[in-house]
Amino acid sequence: MKRESGILLSIASLPSRFGIGCFSKEAYEFVDQLKEAGQSYWQILPLGPTSYGDSPYQSFSTFAGNPYFISLEDLIEEGVLTRQECEEADFGETPDAVDYAKIYEARFPLLQKAYERSNISRNTEFQNFLEENRWWLEDYALFVAVKSRFGGRAWTQW
Repeated sequence: MKRESGILLSIASLPSRFGIGCFSKEAYEFVDQLKEAGQSYWQILPLGPTSYGDSPYQSFSTFAGNPYFISLEDLIEEGVLTRQECEEADFGETPDAVDYAKIYEARFPLLQKAYERSNISRNTEFQNFLEENRWWLEDYALFVAVKSRFGGRAWTQW
């Protein structure tokens, strides 16, 4: 058996100007550094959307991705957000600590703007994704919409 090694590092721990590490150029640079160091694996922890307490082990879905990990830089490059909009958002005071409450308050309105400005609904790959994942995606979207309607309260309080 060939021995290999790697590292455990949450995506959230990567450097970011916008409050939390994400799948951005910093993630690709980190992978390059791992390869240069002779590492074979990067264990990134669960990637699902977090719920109360923002623990990656307490997720609303086994299949959905965490919207915190969407690169705002990529959305700026795509033209669906402006740099000014992202820089004006309050992601917290300390760049070396994640302020989940502030990220929650700032990131979701930005992601909503990006979606509204995009043409993603006409994208063939997106339509294929929706069709192939309908078996879980519709129930998850309904859950998130209803949870939002009830102010984020636990489902037992609806």
